[in-house]
Amino acid sequence: MRFLPHTDSDRQSMLESIGVAAIRDLFADIPAEFHIEQGSLALGDALSEAAIMRKFTRAADKNRNATNTRYFLGGGTYHHFVPAVVDYIISRGEFLTAYTPYQPEISQGTLQALFEFQTMIARLTGMDVSNASMYEAATATAEAALMARRVTRKSRVVMAGSVNPRYRAVTANYLSRLDGDYVEVDMGCFGTDLDRVIGAIDASTACVIVQYPDFYGSVYDLAPLRAACDAAKCLMVVAFSDISAFALIESPGALGADIAVGSGQSLGIPMGFGGPHLGLFTCKQQYMRQMPGRVCGLTTDAGGKRGFVLTLSTREQHIRREKATSNICSNQGLMCTAAVTYMALMGDEGLNTVARHSAAALQSLVARLPAHVRAAQGARYNETVLSFADSAARDRFLAAAKERALFAGIPLEQIDAAAEPRHLLIATTEMVEADDINDYLDLLEVAK
Repeated sequence: MRFLPHTDSDRQSMLESIGVAAIRDLFADIPAEFHIEQGSLALGDALSEAAIMRKFTRAADKNRNATNTRYFLGGGTYHHFVPAVVDYIISRGEFLTAYTPYQPEISQGTLQALFEFQTMIARLTGMDVSNASMYEAATATAEAALMARRVTRKSRVVMAGSVNPRYRAVTANYLSRLDGDYVEVDMGCFGTDLDRVIGAIDASTACVIVQYPDFYGSVYDLAPLRAACDAAKCLMVVAFSDISAFALIESPGALGADIAVGSGQSLGIPMGFGGPHLGLFTCKQQYMRQMPGRVCGLTTDAGGKRGFVLTLSTREQHIRREKATSNICSNQGLMCTAAVTYMALMGDEGLNTVARHSAAALQSLVARLPAHVRAAQGARYNETVLSFADSAARDRFLAAAKERALFAGIPLEQIDAAAEPRHLLIATTEMVEADDINDYLDLLEVAK
């Protein structure tokens, strides 16, 4: 049976209405060298279902991914272990929906999951309030800048150059059509120079955005920045990429953040070729009504039984641009459910174990680096930059690692265009084992 409802005469009639002679004319904007002649693909005869499965399984086996290689990539997406039960839970029909649970009487399960998610995220980040998620960390960072402008009624945003370049680019794009200044402070190192950041603050500054641990994995004392923000009456926004860090080091809330935003991908969400991710947005209690996104609350019904509802207001209730807290944020309910399932399974002790193993793996690798490779100085969580003598030395190492099925790191210039092409951004998680580190170090010696 053919599933083509339009006849040749139907198609010809549509083409005449559009004003073109043939279907090929609809693709005139695509350069001719990329057009494929009919029949040129030489597709084979149809296969049975079993044969198709064998064909694609063999093709898939040629792919290299985090499950069949040693993995040292980071930069905002991390290879953490995801327990099988996480996928089982989010595959259940009760949760597998993309839409917002506006009808609480039939959405209690989903709403409770969101409420527990908010509670756990607020606790992990040390903040008062969490929303029910954003799309991902970059837009969450940009939304934090907009929120700070609303709260302070000031327009200048100061961004540390050690924030993930993708977060910086999205925030700059958000602010590019608004009044006020957007200032990026060059760090001049693979870390965060708070003196430079503080020096950029003035009376018109709405907020200062830093990343902790920063894009290069650096961990540092935020107390001087907190004092400077208080003096200038601006907000301190703390971004993060791997939230597992806060099971080991001080949380943004403990360090005085007014707003903390970042990625929840490390909480039971696979890398998935870059998505979907989970954006996290938290703040102090007094700023809650300016927070974008949805908030799930706990209440009681007429019979005194507890119930869960979306509280405050939803974006659609004031969709007019001049009144909306955001015109892009949405409900990542399925990813929230994955994260809350992961956190419930792991508990405080499990999250701490993941964080300790992630940090210890990096320390083990850096402590044994050969003399011709340098690691960035200062305290790091699970990410750092390795520097080679030149790009040729780095690329020889990457080529050797590729032959040994080892993802050795990200050439820094691929993410940070200002970086010299001799640096390598590397990350470790609990998935990196002692043998992986030994192989990495052996390759550094062989490929120098």
